[in-house]
This record gives sequence, C-alpha cells and structure tokens, in this order.
Amino acid sequence: MTYVAERPLKLLPGRFAYLMGLYAENYQRLARIFSPQRLSPGTYFSSIEDGLDIRLDLIEQHRYTVELRLNYCFIDSATGELSPSAWLRMYQDAHLAEATHCHPGRHLIDVLGPYPAAHTVLQHRLRMNAFLTRWLEYLAEQGHSMATLRRAGSDTPIALLPPIDVTVR
Repeated sequence: MTYVAERPLKLLPGRFAYLMGLYAENYQRLARIFSPQRLSPGTYFSSIEDGLDIRLDLIEQHRYTVELRLNYCFIDSATGELSPSAWLRMYQDAHLAEATHCHPGRHLIDVLGPYPAAHTVLQHRLRMNAFLTRWLEYLAEQGHSMATLRRAGSDTPIALLPPIDVTVR
C-alpha cells in the first residue's frame, strides 16, 4: 500500500506541471490562430490552397468554456470519419485548452478501459496534448489563421466580418 502512494507522488508533480504547461500553450496557440472564443457556434473552414483544408466545429460556448472539434477535411478509410480529429475544450477563465479525445467517439474509457491507473491517464493526456501542440504549431506555420477562416457557406474570411456578439450562458 505504501508503494502505491509513494510512486505517483514521485512521478506526478513534474509531469502534471508539464501537462498544465501544454494546456496553457495550446490555449495561446489556438486563440492566436483561430480565436474560437470569439466565434459563434457553427462550422468553419480554413483553406490555404495546399489541399489540406481544416474544419473547425464550434459545438458549444459557455461563459467559461468553449467546446470544439478540429480536423482535416479528409476521410479516414478505416473509420469513415474525418481524421485526424481532436475534440477540444478551452477554459477561458484559466486560459487553458485541452484535447479531451483524439478519435471519433473514443473517450478515455474507450481507449484506456474502465479503471485505468492515474499514471496511464496522465500519459495518455500528455500524448494527446503534445500532439495538439505540434499540430497547432504546424497549422500556424502553414498559414492557417483568422484570415483564412470562413464560416460554412460563406466566402468572406471571418477576420473581415464585424465582431460577433457572443452571448454566453
């Protein structure tokens, strides 16, 4: 019993702090690239003429959180879903953004089982959010931004539209 209590205490503080750092970095990158906290719920596309268009689905916006999905606009032949797909939650008050899951319909319980060890959950969250950090960095380097973002069915870039009055619940 002592071994179980001692081991996570030795491993978690450094990795947990690193995970929180990833969340903060993901928030800054996501806010800088697409500013989803300023968008109204709906579907948006970003195209930079490289054939790898981005789809951003802003699912819900609340006072302190924004729920969204980010993916490329191509279908994974194995699942029939858009891929890669990252489900994200932005915490506006804490300035954090986390990838909650990275596969369609795959929550932590589907990936890790019903009672995973804390270390296993932490490792999984580290992998998902490190992937998100690298992906957002790549998207920014490729030129995706508010200037390339368009609401579904519109040709006008979001950056050129008047500010959206976002009413939070």
